[in-house]
Amino acid sequence: MGDNRAPMIRRSALNRHRRAAGRWRPAGSGWWSLLPAVLLFSFPLFALVTCARTTEQTASRAPVTEERVGGPGAVPPIAPLPKGEGARRMAARLDDILRDLDPTRNIFLNTARAERLQSDITSVADPGEKIRGMTYLADELLKAGRVEEAIRIVEPLADPGPDLAPHAPPQVQSREFLGLCYLRLGEQQNCIVAHTLESCLVPIRGKGVHLRQEGSRRAIREFTRVLQEAPDDLGSRWLLNLAYMTVGEYPGKVPNAWLIPPGTFESEHDAGRFRDVAEESGLTLVGHAGGAIAEDFDGDGLIDLVVSSMGVRDQLRFFINAGDGTFIERTREAGLLGEVGGLNIIHADYNNDGHPDVFVLRGGWMQKGGRFPNSLLRNNGDGTFDDVTEEAGLLTFRPTQTGAWGDYDGDGWLDLMVGNESMADDPHASELWRNNGDGTFSDAASLLGDTNFGYVKGVVWGDYNDDGRPDLFVSVLDAHENRLYRNEGPRDPRRPDGRDWVFTEVAKAAGVAGPVHSFPAWFWDYDNDGRLDLMAVGFQYYDMTDIVALHLGRPARTEVPHLFRNNGDGTFEDVTRAMRLDRVPLAMGSNFEDFDGDGWLDCYFGTGEPGFRSLIPNRMFRNNEGKHFQDITSAAGVGHIQKGHGVAPADFDNDGDIDIFEEMGGWYENDIAHSVLYRNPGHDHRWVTLRVEGRRSNRSALGTRIEVRVRTAAGPRTIHREITSGGSFGGASLQQEIGLGKALAIESITLRWPATGATQVFRDVAFDRVYRIVEGEPAITPIEMKRLPL
Repeated sequence: MGDNRAPMIRRSALNRHRRAAGRWRPAGSGWWSLLPAVLLFSFPLFALVTCARTTEQTASRAPVTEERVGGPGAVPPIAPLPKGEGARRMAARLDDILRDLDPTRNIFLNTARAERLQSDITSVADPGEKIRGMTYLADELLKAGRVEEAIRIVEPLADPGPDLAPHAPPQVQSREFLGLCYLRLGEQQNCIVAHTLESCLVPIRGKGVHLRQEGSRRAIREFTRVLQEAPDDLGSRWLLNLAYMTVGEYPGKVPNAWLIPPGTFESEHDAGRFRDVAEESGLTLVGHAGGAIAEDFDGDGLIDLVVSSMGVRDQLRFFINAGDGTFIERTREAGLLGEVGGLNIIHADYNNDGHPDVFVLRGGWMQKGGRFPNSLLRNNGDGTFDDVTEEAGLLTFRPTQTGAWGDYDGDGWLDLMVGNESMADDPHASELWRNNGDGTFSDAASLLGDTNFGYVKGVVWGDYNDDGRPDLFVSVLDAHENRLYRNEGPRDPRRPDGRDWVFTEVAKAAGVAGPVHSFPAWFWDYDNDGRLDLMAVGFQYYDMTDIVALHLGRPARTEVPHLFRNNGDGTFEDVTRAMRLDRVPLAMGSNFEDFDGDGWLDCYFGTGEPGFRSLIPNRMFRNNEGKHFQDITSAAGVGHIQKGHGVAPADFDNDGDIDIFEEMGGWYENDIAHSVLYRNPGHDHRWVTLRVEGRRSNRSALGTRIEVRVRTAAGPRTIHREITSGGSFGGASLQQEIGLGKALAIESITLRWPATGATQVFRDVAFDRVYRIVEGEPAITPIEMKRLPL
C-alpha cells in the first residue's frame, strides 16, 4: 500500500467530519444514509483536512466581550443606540462570524466542504481510500447543487470495471444515489427554474408534470435497477412512483409489482382546493428552511409577512400587504439589511407599544457550527425595525430554532423562553428571560432549575390546569424526555415578584414525558371542552422504508404526532390512535387553525428531514367535530413534497377564512424551494374576527381565553380559543379568526384576561365582521375591512 502516513494523518485530523455524519444520521443525511449503519462505521475514516482556523465561532471582531459564550445574561444590556445602529452592529457581527465559519464543523457549508475534499483527494494514493473519498465528495457536490459533477463521479461506480470493482460500494447503493441525483436534477430544471402552481404537489399532475424530463427518465432507470435487485426497498419504490408522476405516466406505466396504489393519496373528506397564489401575489420566494410570521406589522389592518431562511447569508425579508391582493417587499426600507440567517422567527409586542416585534432564532441544527446570536427586532411603528438585542440584554451565542413569548408572572409584560440545542460534548442551557418592563430582560433560567434539557426543538406556553398562570412545555429531540413546568406562582403570594417564582416539573406525572424524540408542539383545545390539550409531534425514523410503510398503512418504526387530551385533573391521555393522527412522519414546521371554518381546530404538518430522499407530502387534517381527524391533503391540494417549515396561517384577504403561507426549502446549500401561499376556497360558514388588545394584560393579549356562544339549528354551542401564535415553528397572526360553522346567531363573546383573570362579556354581535376589543373598555368596536382579491 506504500507510505500511508499522510492519509493516516488526514484521517486522524478529520474524524470530526465523520463523527458529525454519524451524529446526523438519525435525521438522514445524503450518501452515507444509503449505507447500513454497520457498513457505515466499518469504513476507514475519510474526511476533510484540518481547517487553518479551528474556531468554534467563540470569537468575533464585533464589539462584544468573550463572556458572550457564557451563561444567559453574560452580556448585560447596553445604553440605547442611535436608530439603525443596532442592525448595523448585528450585521457586522454576523458577517464577522460568517467569515470565520469552519466547514469541518458546519455540515451545511457544502461548497466549501466539497472544495476541501476535492483538494485532499488528489494526494491520496490508496485506491480504496480514494474511492471512499470520492463518494463523500459526490455527496457534498449533490448538496451544493453541482449535481452533474456528482453524477460523473458515481456513474463509473455503478457499473465498475475490474480496476474499480474491488473498491467500489455495492452497485445497488451507487444506483440509488444516482437516482437521487437525477431526481434532484429534474427538480432544479423544472420545480425551481420553471416553477408552476402545481409543481411538487402529490399526486403530481397537470402543470406539475416536468417539461424537461431527462432527469426523471434517468431516475426511473436507476430506481428500476435498484428494485430489480432489492424488490422490497420501499424507499426506492416510492421515489420510482414520484419519478413516473413527474413525466405524467403514473399510475398507468408503473410496473404493477412496484406501484404505490393511487388510493394512498385519496382524501377522507373534500374541504375544497387551496390554490397556491404565491406567484401572482408577489411572493416568489426561493430559499432554505426557515420561519414565517403573518401579522399586521404596519398597523393598517392588513396582514403582512416576515420570512427567514437558515442559509448563513440568507436575508430576512419583510413584505407589506398592498391591499390589492399583492405583497410589496420593504426589507431595505425597514432597516433589516444584514439581518441574515434564522431557522425560525417568533413575534409579539414585548414592549407594549402597540406594534408587534420580531425575535430571530439562529444556529438551529448546526451543532458546534451554530453559535450564532439571536436578534430582537423592535417595531418602531413607522415601517422600520431596530435591532435592540444588545440594548435588551439578550445577546447570547447558542444554536437554537425555538422560542416562545408568555407572561409567566402576570405583570403585563411578555417574558421569553428560548430552547437551545444541547449535546453531551457541546452543552447549551436553555434560557428564560424575564421582561423588566423597561425594554430590557433579566436572566430567570434558575427558576426552572437545570435547563440543560438536551436537543430542544419546541417550547410553548399554555395554562393547561386553568389556574390563570401559563405553564411551559419543552419538546426535546434525541432520546431525552420532554418537560412540563407547572407554574405555581410567587413563592410569597404577598410579594408577587417574578424574580422569586416557582415552577414544578410534572411531565411524567402528567403523562407527557414522551415521545422522547419530539419536535413541534402546541397547546390547543381540539375538542372544544374549555381545557387546553397538548400536541407533541414525534420526529424519528430509521430509513425511508418506515416512512413509506406509514403511508401504506403498514407497521413502521417512525415516530408520529402525539395528541394528549387534557383530563381536567392535571393529567393527559394519549389519544393519538383514537383520533387517527398516528400516520404523519417527520413533521417539522407545523401549525393549527380552523381551516374550514366549522368551529373545530384543524392542523397542518410541514414534513421532511435533511436527506434528499425525504420527498414526502406535507399533510392537512380536518377535525371532524372532535371525534377524529380526517386526512384532506390531496383534496385540499397542499401535499407539497418539498420540505415544509414556517407555517403561517392568517386571513390575508379579509374574507373571514384562513389562508396559509408556508416557507419551503431544506438545509443543504442547494436544497432550496419556492414558498407557497394557499388561498382558502371558502366553506360557506359564518365567522367573526377579533382584534384583541391588552392593557393591564400584555398588549398582544397572549394567553387570553375566548368563549363564543352561538345558536344553531341543533341547539346552543360553545367554541373555545386561546390567543397564541400557534405552533412552535411558524407564526400565525394574533388576530383571532373564529369559524362558527352553520351558526344562526352569536349569543355572546366572553374574554378572560390573563393578568387579572377578569372577564368581559359582549352581546348583540353580528356575524361575518371584524371587531376590536380592548381590555377594560365596555364596547366592542366594529372595524370596516375591505375584502382583497388575493
